[in-house]
Amino acid sequence: MMVAVPTQPYRERKLKMTRKASIADILHQLDRRSPAGFAAALHIRFTRPIYLFQTYAQRWKDRYSSIGGHIRDPAVRWGLQNIGRTRWSDLEPFDETNFLEEAKDFGLMNGVVFGIVIGESRSIVACARADRDFTEEETDELEALSIELHNLTSAPGALSPSDQEALTELSIRLTR
Repeated sequence: MMVAVPTQPYRERKLKMTRKASIADILHQLDRRSPAGFAAALHIRFTRPIYLFQTYAQRWKDRYSSIGGHIRDPAVRWGLQNIGRTRWSDLEPFDETNFLEEAKDFGLMNGVVFGIVIGESRSIVACARADRDFTEEETDELEALSIELHNLTSAPGALSPSDQEALTELSIRLTR
């Protein structure tokens, strides 16, 4: 009787399964803690992220796409130029096109953005609420989750094509 030998050592397969489950858990936590939605652009190369997860309302995502939001969005601009975090309200003086005001019409009243650079890789995560601003404690938690998400998705061979597809499906399910 022949026994099939796995092509990957058990420990490596388990690590990848654990990494995928951890990524999914972090995405769920970001979603729960961002009642008006979040966007995570991970490992931006030139102007495109390797992974993009977003849970904003579909009508905002449609509007954002139709107006070239990534060009006008001061949170994206800030995240590409800075490391750390800032509140959307702190970006209003630099919002020449009133982009943030327009976002409020879609329920994105308050938000925070994180610019993450580790090694040569940059990620931007933005989280939003409609009811109030994030507390400092909430912002600390969101930042820690964002950094962990960046790290989990940056490891060499972190995600197989099937894992990437599964996470894309998760992103679609997270979308409201």
